[in-house]
Amino acid sequence: MTLHNFLIEPVSSQPPFGSGLPAESEQALAATGESLDTALLDSYSQAVIAAVERVSPSVVNVEVHQPSRQLRGESGERRGGGSGFVFTPDGLILTNSHVVHSATRIEVTLADGRRAPAHTVGDDPATDIAVIRIDAGGLHTVPLGDSHQLRPGQMAIAIGNPYGFQSTVTAGVISALGRSLRSYSGRLIEDVIQTDAALNPGNSGGPLVDSRGQVIGVNTATILPAQGLCFAIGINTAKFVASRLLRDGRIHRSYIGVAAQTVPIHRRVVRFYDLAKESGALVVSVEDRSPAKRADLREGDIVVALEGKPVAGVDDLQRVLADVRVGVSCSLTLLRRTEKLELTVVPEEVR
Repeated sequence: MTLHNFLIEPVSSQPPFGSGLPAESEQALAATGESLDTALLDSYSQAVIAAVERVSPSVVNVEVHQPSRQLRGESGERRGGGSGFVFTPDGLILTNSHVVHSATRIEVTLADGRRAPAHTVGDDPATDIAVIRIDAGGLHTVPLGDSHQLRPGQMAIAIGNPYGFQSTVTAGVISALGRSLRSYSGRLIEDVIQTDAALNPGNSGGPLVDSRGQVIGVNTATILPAQGLCFAIGINTAKFVASRLLRDGRIHRSYIGVAAQTVPIHRRVVRFYDLAKESGALVVSVEDRSPAKRADLREGDIVVALEGKPVAGVDDLQRVLADVRVGVSCSLTLLRRTEKLELTVVPEEVR
């Protein structure tokens, strides 16, 4: 073929990547006169509708009364509120710690309009997670998903009660994973989900849901006046915290004094050292006079195990630290560049 013939070779009028639908489906759409764009948009809408119908009956409005200090030093009471969702048939509700912390009275409004008093089972300001309980029958529960399986770009649906507007739905995508967010207690919350599903005051404590109607996060914060910068605590973190709150009423945390983030580990290193996981917790900073500093942990180290338990990231590190005993030496396995090291660290309890 000559260059001239190559340049004028006819170009197909079909889209380069196709519609992604089977040929018979495209023919059926053409026969009904329905456009492909309309069909795809309708599929998106149906996914959102199905997820909302599955989760909405479990979403509640949480109204709280908290003590406040008046201008002249007199004691008073202020009202606030947020959202939550029922996750067990016996009335346990997940919400944010900052919604119910220090509350003198809590009242919950269910999706069917019923109102019931609630009491706090436990709250953890360090992760901004709280569990409250109501005594009511006929409750709808919501299935909890797995935030470790999430991917950027995945659909995310937020349901809550912003400004008191009950059962408000917003939809978007997961913008990023593994973010860090400073909690109201001043502690960094790791592995936070960033989404552009719009959140407003009153959404706090409500569920962030995937297209299957499973809760993947607990909505917690926005950055104002930024647009589309909203955050949720991963549901795996929330499940872990809730289990400890139910058992002990609070989280007993061991502390070693590092800031970390989840990172992948090169496959060659994983195979060479026969590591149990393909990711670890990268040490970003080490606090002075901390157990980690005394153990000679350094910035750039990747923690892969603690007390023989694999550490695939920040969530795992926090979970294992919650299990180890305060003041008792434990082994810390890490990668320093390409060398595998074993250190001994003596955790302290978080004050």
